[in-house]
Parts: sequence; structure tokens; C-alpha cells
Amino acid sequence: MSKTVFITGTSSGLGKLTAIRFAELGWNVAATMRTPEKETELTAYDNIKIFKLDVTKVEQVQMAVEQAIAAFGKIDVVVNNAGMGTYGPLELAKEDAIDWQFAVNTRGPINVIRKFLPHYRANGGGMFINISSFMGITTAVPLGSLYNMSKFALEGLTEGLYYELKPFNIELRLIEQGGSTGNNFKESITWNRDENIRDYDNLMGKVQNVMNTADTSGRLDDPQIIVDAIVALATGESKKFRTVIGAAGNDLMALRNSVPIEDYLETIAKNYM
Repeated sequence: MSKTVFITGTSSGLGKLTAIRFAELGWNVAATMRTPEKETELTAYDNIKIFKLDVTKVEQVQMAVEQAIAAFGKIDVVVNNAGMGTYGPLELAKEDAIDWQFAVNTRGPINVIRKFLPHYRANGGGMFINISSFMGITTAVPLGSLYNMSKFALEGLTEGLYYELKPFNIELRLIEQGGSTGNNFKESITWNRDENIRDYDNLMGKVQNVMNTADTSGRLDDPQIIVDAIVALATGESKKFRTVIGAAGNDLMALRNSVPIEDYLETIAKNYM
């Protein structure tokens, strides 16, 4: 019997590529997105079913989970991929931007996990693969305090769940990636701004330049490498709790583990100051 994967955020980028890869491998795929009526590519696959889902809306999560289970009978793996990034000085952030960052990147996975737990317990197990970032385990980036907060929280959530779900044979996995080419990288970022406060302009310009040139500077990973890592975890080929992808993330993790935190922070700061 084919296994089934439930994936959030499949309208574009990494989520869509992951859905296609699983479908091509013969898995059933419950692909979720906020606007399924706009999707045309995933509908070409007989073993992909699309469900409407905004992970910040608990009622929609409940409905999507119930519909996916009804359609496929059993869900074996859940990939919490949906996410977004709010960048810029914390002082300039609007209240709704702060709440939205947490709602999508942290509360969203919580909502999905909670709704799947009864299903997993009844079936004697399952797996959650949470798509995090090396910014949640190796380094916080300048002007990324809100995004970093959400990913650090996701890391803590996943580690904490490891202990309470282990007795039920429910597995937890983390992917720490650093962004991928062709993944709507810049389009998924919003910036905190206030035209009346210009004290942060110099730092913001430097950080934006790094992000704007990420596609051409080799700082983004091939998305297929990330997809391969997700599939390896789902199939059991890899047993890693954390999978750090890309040279940038692995190099930063090695540096952070080798020097005092004060030296590490100063090293990162020098690249932007």
C-alpha cells in the first residue's frame, strides 16, 4: 500500500517541489495551500489531492486534516513547510507583523501537529518533519530578530515534543536549510519600515544587499538537495533528528561550536557593520 504525506505550503517553491517528488515516487500526497483554486501544476498528478489550508486558522487546519484522512485513510508523514519571513528593526515592526510572524512559522506547525496527534496515536505512530532554518540553530542574522525568534521557537518545540511523543512511536525531524534558489526567496520577505525613523538605514541597506544578491552569490542551496533530505527522512533512509543543509549553515554551526558566543556574535556583526 502506498504511503501518504501531508505537506503545508505547496503553492510554490520548496513545498511544491516536495509534493511533486513524493508523487513521482508513488506516494499519495495531500498538498495544502491557501488558494487551491489557483493551482494548475499539481492537479496533473492523480496521486496528489489539494486541500485548502491557512495554517494560522485552526478551523481550516481541522477541516484539511479530516479531509485528507478521509481521502487517503492514513497519513504517514506530515511536512510542516509553510512559512514566511519578517525582517527589519524590531522597533519599527507593526503589531500585526509581529503576530503574523509567530502565527505562521510557529503557531502554524503547532496547529497542524495538534490536529494530527489523535490520528497518529490511533495508528501507532507517524512522523513530523518540521522545516526550520539554520537561523534557528546556528545563528541569528542582523534585522532578523522576529524570523529568528520563530525558528528558534520551532526548534525548541520539536525537541520538546520528541520526549512526549516517543512513547507513541511518533517521530520528530528537523530540516535546517538556508533558503533555496527559485523559492520566491525575496518575495516571501516583508520589511519593517518607518519613514520617520532613519537611524537603521545603513544597516538595513547592507542586509538587503546581501539578500538581494543571494541568488547570484552562491548563498542559496539547490532546492532539490533539500527535497532529497526530506524524502530521506520520510523513507527512513536518514535517521537524523537535525539535518543542516548547505555549506553556509554547516560552516556557521562549526564556527559557533568552536568559539565563545561573544566572539561568534562579533564575527557575524563585522560582516554588516
